[in-house]
Amino acid sequence: MAKNKKESCECENVCSCHKWHHKACGGSIYGLGFIGALVFYIQQATSFGTGLLGILKALVWPAMLVFKLLGL
Repeated sequence: MAKNKKESCECENVCSCHKWHHKACGGSIYGLGFIGALVFYIQQATSFGTGLLGILKALVWPAMLVFKLLGL
């Protein structure tokens, strides 16, 4: 018997919001990275201005990581 699209995923019984389940994983990884980067940059801040800059850096940490890894 052929399975339909909903039955092809093994996690269907785990999550009731099936179509958004796989997209949420990337967001949670980004969120954990954001929190980690935010804590790091805030701890390194010596003034209000550097703390504000740290918050902005924490928002764009994936872009900075790729930039450093590619050596551009």
